[in-house]
Amino acid sequence: MASLGWKVTRALFAVGERVAPSVAGRAAFELFSRTPSPRAQTEGERKAVSRAADFMRTARHHTLTVGADCVAVHEFRPDAGSGEAGRVLVVHGWRSRTEYMKTIIEGLRVAGFRVFAVDLPGHGQSTGRRLTIMKAVDTLASAGQWFGPFDLLLGHSFGGAAAVDAVSAAQKSATPLAARLALIAAPNSMSDILHGFSEEIGIGRRSRDNMVARIERLAGRSLEDFTGSRQLPRLRTPVLVVHAHDDREVPAGDARALAEAGSHVDLHWAPGLGHRRILSDAGVVSRVVSFAKAAMPLAKAG
Repeated sequence: MASLGWKVTRALFAVGERVAPSVAGRAAFELFSRTPSPRAQTEGERKAVSRAADFMRTARHHTLTVGADCVAVHEFRPDAGSGEAGRVLVVHGWRSRTEYMKTIIEGLRVAGFRVFAVDLPGHGQSTGRRLTIMKAVDTLASAGQWFGPFDLLLGHSFGGAAAVDAVSAAQKSATPLAARLALIAAPNSMSDILHGFSEEIGIGRRSRDNMVARIERLAGRSLEDFTGSRQLPRLRTPVLVVHAHDDREVPAGDARALAEAGSHVDLHWAPGLGHRRILSDAGVVSRVVSFAKAAMPLAKAG
C-alpha cells in the first residue's frame, strides 16, 4: 500500500501535469536524482555496514573530487608476498555502498587482485545528495585516471549501467578503462527505469517529456543512448552478465537483452538469488573471479 507521502506526491504531480508540466518535470528530475538520506538506513542496512566494519578497516582509503562531491575510493590489496594478478574496479548500485560488495571484493582479493571500490556520490562515505548516470560515469572515469587502467570493471545494478557507459566512453579515447566488464543484476535501459519511476510517482506525458529533455540537455545526448544492448555491440570488451530469474528490481529480460548484444557477451544465470543475495553467493564469486583471471593484464603493480 502506498504511503501517505507518495499519495500526496502523486496528487501534486497530477496537478502539475495540468497547469505547469515544465515545473513538474523539473521537480520530477530532482526527485529522480535525489539519493537516499544517510540517516534513513533500515535496520538490515545498519547491520550490514556494522558487519563489514573490520573488512573496511583493511582498506586504504582515497578521496577523489568529482564535480562538487568528494568521492571515497577504497583500495583492498592482495596478501603481502602473493603477487598481484591485476586490478579491478568495483561499483555498487543505488542505495548501496562498498560494504555490500564485501564478498565479491574478498573473493577477488584472495585471488590476487588489487581491488578499488568506489562509493558513488550520495552513497557510503562519499558526499552529495544527487546522483545521475552522467555523474556516475564521471566518477568511474576519474577512478580510471588515478588508479587504472583495470583488468576488470564490475558493476551491480545501477552501477552496471554506469559501467557500460563508462567503458563505452573510454573506448573513444587512447586509454582504455578496463579490459573486461562484469554486470551483475544490471538494467539494460535507463529509459525503462525512468518510465517505471514516472509511473510510480504518477507524472503525466508532458511532465515526463520535460524531465527527459532536461536529462538530455545535461547529458548532451539522447536518453536512448543509455541502453546497454545498443552500447555493448560497439564494444571490443568481453562482457559477463550475471542475473537471477527471480530478480524483482531488474527483470530477467534485461539480462537477455544484454546477452543478445554479441558473442563477446556471456550470460550466467544465478537461480533463486534475487537482486542483492546474488552478491554474496559463492558460485557467483567464483564465476566472476574466473572471468577476471582471463583478462590480459592491463594494470601495473605498484
